Amino acid sequence: MNKRIKGFATAIITMVTSVVLALPTFAAEAAQAADPTTSKAYAAAITIAVAAAAGAVSMGLAISKALDGTARQPEAGSKLQTILMLGLVFVETAIIYALIVAIIILFVL
Repeated sequence: MNKRIKGFATAIITMVTSVVLALPTFAAEAAQAADPTTSKAYAAAITIAVAAAAGAVSMGLAISKALDGTARQPEAGSKLQTILMLGLVFVETAIIYALIVAIIILFVL
């Protein structure tokens, strides 16, 4: 499959997923007056879902590229492993920040 078609398909899937995840929030507007914690729970859930999905995709791509690089140049494997681990730590840190934001949404706001 062509890279442009893959990119377009990924963009469409992302937009559809975003709309589907946002629907419960729009539906909860009527119930928000009665129970404001419902909208907070939806916001926290969407925050974690998007961060976890993006983190999982980016980690998978990073690992895939590191394995490709190691297969092409086995002598550079140790350098690639170091860079890969550093990148995975940064991605995981972003996911943990999203968890902190979700906790703040639930308990502080």
